[in-house]
Amino acid sequence: MIKNVLSSIGGVEQFGIISICLFFAFFLGAIIWAFCQKRSHLDAMSALPLQPEPDPACAPTQSTYPEDRDE
Repeated sequence: MIKNVLSSIGGVEQFGIISICLFFAFFLGAIIWAFCQKRSHLDAMSALPLQPEPDPACAPTQSTYPEDRDE
């Protein structure tokens, strides 16, 4: 059934060629983008998961409401 449907569509073989070209262009673009990144940016991003998270209990709180301020 599917074979009959696909064979009756004119130019269906071009869809395969177009999809492979798009696939190749996308991954070629991703490789070019990856190699064009600055080394300092890559080093900063690679160290990001290893940095300790700030403790919210130790952070000073500043209220934006005037009635909460000590005067």
